[in-house]
Amino acid sequence: MPPLRTALLQSSGRLGDTAENLKRLDEAASRAAQGGAGLLVTSEMFLTGYALDLQEVPGYAEPADGESAHAIAGIARRHGIAVLYGYPERDGDTVYNSAQLIGPDGARLANYRKTHLFGCFEQDAFTPGDTPVVQADLNGLRVGIMICYDVEFPENVRAHALAGTDLLLVPTAQMHPFQFVAEQLVPVRAFENQMYIAYVNRTGPEGEFEFVGLSCLASPDGVTRTRAGRGEEMVFGQVDPELLEASRETNPYLRDRRPGLYASLL
Repeated sequence: MPPLRTALLQSSGRLGDTAENLKRLDEAASRAAQGGAGLLVTSEMFLTGYALDLQEVPGYAEPADGESAHAIAGIARRHGIAVLYGYPERDGDTVYNSAQLIGPDGARLANYRKTHLFGCFEQDAFTPGDTPVVQADLNGLRVGIMICYDVEFPENVRAHALAGTDLLLVPTAQMHPFQFVAEQLVPVRAFENQMYIAYVNRTGPEGEFEFVGLSCLASPDGVTRTRAGRGEEMVFGQVDPELLEASRETNPYLRDRRPGLYASLL
């Protein structure tokens, strides 16, 4: 099975302008596909921007199969590339902070609702999801999804490891002064759970927040395979099934677990 070339779009788009962000996503998908990527990953809430006015969030929210989802399906089909995008999801009267994976044929493969909400803004604007492990099959890989703060909970990522996730996609809105998460925690999560992690951040000032960039693709041997800087950019990395298999054979973490000792954690 050949490696999956993955494009990480480190961008905040334009706050409150869904049409402009769809345009930028189309342009990014074209560049990613031309660069040989089979998967494009965007940041948390890329579709609308993150720092929305609290009262405006419900108005920006869309169903998982809404107008923007159909537009992104068209983008994916046109460029022959899978796309993971962050957006506010409306389901009835409930609003979630979500991320959806669209296949290169435009099919909706998986939709994930953030389970751990960070800070007052998110806790006031969104309802937390209750499904920690959401997966899809892409290019022979088992792909999982979570969002930003979720990856900082070791139990969350371990649940994905035990469910067989090969590549974990983490759109994020990581802000100052927590850049150590991108720099140190994410590569450790990849190593201790024997998976690839694509961690894709926003960048620059937005409302009261300052996003730190530093998007990365970390591999199961603990190596950061690609790393963005602090500004808007797209970086590429390889998700290599052969490296994944070799690393899992060498690293005994998951084999040497003793679940009976961990009952108190439940």
